Amino acid sequence: MTEYQQIEAGDAVHRDGTIKLHGPDAFEGMRRAGQLAAGILDAIGEHVRPGVTTLELDTRIREMMLDGGAVPATLGYRGYTHSSCISINHVVCHGIPSAKTLKDGDILNIDVTPLLDGWHGDSSRMYVAGETSIKAKRLIEVTYECLMIGIDQARPGARLGDIGAAIQDYAEGHRYGVVRDFCGHGVGRLFHDAPEVVHAGRPGTGPELKPGMIFTIEPMINLGRPAVKVLNDGWTAVTRDKSLSAQFEHSIGITDDGCEIFTGSPAGIERPNFG
Repeated sequence: MTEYQQIEAGDAVHRDGTIKLHGPDAFEGMRRAGQLAAGILDAIGEHVRPGVTTLELDTRIREMMLDGGAVPATLGYRGYTHSSCISINHVVCHGIPSAKTLKDGDILNIDVTPLLDGWHGDSSRMYVAGETSIKAKRLIEVTYECLMIGIDQARPGARLGDIGAAIQDYAEGHRYGVVRDFCGHGVGRLFHDAPEVVHAGRPGTGPELKPGMIFTIEPMINLGRPAVKVLNDGWTAVTRDKSLSAQFEHSIGITDDGCEIFTGSPAGIERPNFG
């Protein structure tokens, strides 16, 4: 049986398996953190180009977080030593920034989580270095559409399974694989909390969505099969068949009549412009 916990301003929160129901103060905190995250993702786009290293991008991201009054939530998290995750081509998620340079045609996901005034603004987007293939562009477009189709299901009275089912149906309709090994999650004062938001499932199943719930939706969609593996570094997840992978992520809150996206782009830049 799903347990819910009403959280008031100033309450201590713990990862105890309960789904937190937040009030207006939490929504305001998540708006500020989410808009900082989205603004960083807006600004980093012009620096994504062939010849740039992912470590350079990570350094810029850290500087923008600090300039915004936040700290990178990933820095030091379970031993992670960078301010973002940057996942290139067949890397599904948790790619570690390095001295590796981007090549023309690379696609990459940049995932940022500034911790601002105690709130986690968690979001990611896809970028392209130079000019990429038609199949990569289509994968990116469909993955973004999967995110928004999932968000369309997020309203009071719906079930978490409705979100996953809608994403799975759309992605598999394009013959893409939906990653099950990683999922969305509750977020707020805690970086990762209940519930788990799986991007595949059956309609009408899972916990009921209630006003005050805050969580991420972040589908990872593969050009090939859904299977992934984690490399020896303990972080980097890649497609087993080495096919391309794409991901988009928003943090949202369930309202009385729908949901609010906290991490929408201030500049209206939600996905790459392929011209």
